[in-house]
Amino acid sequence: MFNALSDRFSNTFRNLSGRGRLSESNIREAMEEIRQALLEADVNLDVVNDFCSKVEEKALGSEVLKSLKPGQQMTHLVHEHLVDLMGPVDSHVMLVDPPPTVIMLCGLQGTGKTTTCGKLAAYLKRNGRNTLVCAADLQRPAAVEQLQLVVEGVESNGKGNAKVAFHGEPDKCAEYGSATGVAIGVCQRAMKRARSERFDVLILDTAGRLHVDDDLMQELDGVRFALNPHQIYLVVDSMTGQDAVESAKVFNERMSVDGVILTKLDSDTRGGAALSVKEITGAPIKFIGTGEGHDALEEFHPERMAGRILGMGDVVSLVEKAQQEVDEEEAEAIAERLAKGQFSMNDFVKQIRSIRKMGPLKQVMGMIPGVGSAMKNIDGQEDQLDKIEAIVGSMTEQEREDVKVLKSKSRVRRISRGSGAPGPEVNKLLKQFEMIKKMSTQMAGMGMMGKMKAMKNMQGNDAMAGMEQLAAMTGRGSTKTSSVKKKFKKRKRR
Repeated sequence: MFNALSDRFSNTFRNLSGRGRLSESNIREAMEEIRQALLEADVNLDVVNDFCSKVEEKALGSEVLKSLKPGQQMTHLVHEHLVDLMGPVDSHVMLVDPPPTVIMLCGLQGTGKTTTCGKLAAYLKRNGRNTLVCAADLQRPAAVEQLQLVVEGVESNGKGNAKVAFHGEPDKCAEYGSATGVAIGVCQRAMKRARSERFDVLILDTAGRLHVDDDLMQELDGVRFALNPHQIYLVVDSMTGQDAVESAKVFNERMSVDGVILTKLDSDTRGGAALSVKEITGAPIKFIGTGEGHDALEEFHPERMAGRILGMGDVVSLVEKAQQEVDEEEAEAIAERLAKGQFSMNDFVKQIRSIRKMGPLKQVMGMIPGVGSAMKNIDGQEDQLDKIEAIVGSMTEQEREDVKVLKSKSRVRRISRGSGAPGPEVNKLLKQFEMIKKMSTQMAGMGMMGKMKAMKNMQGNDAMAGMEQLAAMTGRGSTKTSSVKKKFKKRKRR
């Protein structure tokens, strides 16, 4: 996400750093580049003008002009104003007592609203909340059935002891065109069930349209007045740029939404919606969708997003992902084997799978400070990981535990035939593995911050080696993740 914008910002700050002391003309030139970058990212014109004028006014003060490191000072100023532009916001779901807390999702068709319902239910499940999801979209064909499949997926794959239940009345879809208030009746019966079965949260997936129209707003108003939801979230497609912001503005004027959920931020979105929606509508961004999985819904933190945009990484989010996806017992066992020099191909594949659980490799690596800018060509590495698993899967148990026995050409030919990979690729993997094993063993005794510095120094090396160092980060350092988060919070307070 925001790749083009991040690259433009990085180039601008790099040019500033190379100038030594700055002049007013240097700063204005840099601000013009930043302005152009924001406009190309489809950020609202009024937002761009206001943002640039504030940053330029602050930069022209003695704070930057007298600084020995003006490039860093400018980066800090832009980061500070990006945070102000997108925040502040508390992304936690406010629950009421007595339950249930009613959350109403609204938005246009195609924004990912139904999928977001499942993601939000999975988020609440991970936080120990029993949730009932109601299918109130009776207009779109198969919308009820789609939501049921999404919720059933959350129930089978979600984590935690809380449950997710589904309330749908597909037979009511036939009545929708000839009767008013059908969707309201479905929501009211879902509310009655939520109270009787003591659910903590009720999520309403309301109907959308291809565009904002009066019929849509009347139906949403009817549901709102009938159930009086505690929170109304607007689901916005971040890929639609200014169109998303304009529709959000209309929804907010009519519905007074409590927050926005931005979807499809794992795509090549230019970022205009994320940077504009809070300023234009006044409604804070509460969550962001970063993938297709049920766990691909993140709480929105303006300071972390600003860090990603400026190429500064997002270590705290990376640590949180590692906590959710990495089996700490398994990670500790691998860390012990690393320290003893017993790291095997089996351990290597386990580390690859652990990282892939955290999301697309490019997305994960982009959260590491200083590494994201060096990962422009990492997309093809996802396929390479599949090849590696195929090669390792074609080895015998003895070969996976001790690759030294693979010096025999006949063994390499057998593995090549079994995996479909050419012999040179098998040999290349063996060489890379020996390098990785050596480097990982050296890093096994480092603390988390030491590993991060080591990764930053590796940005020019092979992407596979960098990936394995990330795996090492999720090993022995994983039990110390809470202390890392505390350190970052302390920095923020300073």
